[in-house]
Amino acid sequence: MAITNVLVTDGDAANVYVSPTSTAITAMYFCNIDSVARDFDVYLLPAGNTITQTSNKIYSGITLQAGDTYVIDTEKLILDAGDVIRANTTATDAMSCTISFIGL
Repeated sequence: MAITNVLVTDGDAANVYVSPTSTAITAMYFCNIDSVARDFDVYLLPAGNTITQTSNKIYSGITLQAGDTYVIDTEKLILDAGDVIRANTTATDAMSCTISFIGL
């Protein structure tokens, strides 16, 4: 099992994970490290696709209070090489994202 950590940016959704091979995402943690509430969105894109605001969104407008963490771990996401998870929030460097994954 492995983990990756990134800071989530504001504006356009940026990559928080690019699958290097076939992988299973076991958990994602979004932590509001700011002093005020922040919203975030999460997108899932097949390799080679461009993002759309509607068809790729898997979590929309989730509000996290300052210091809170949102955990996504009930279902595993199976990704092929090049598949991408993207996210954005309402202020740059206000939220961290930790992803736990295993190779298949």
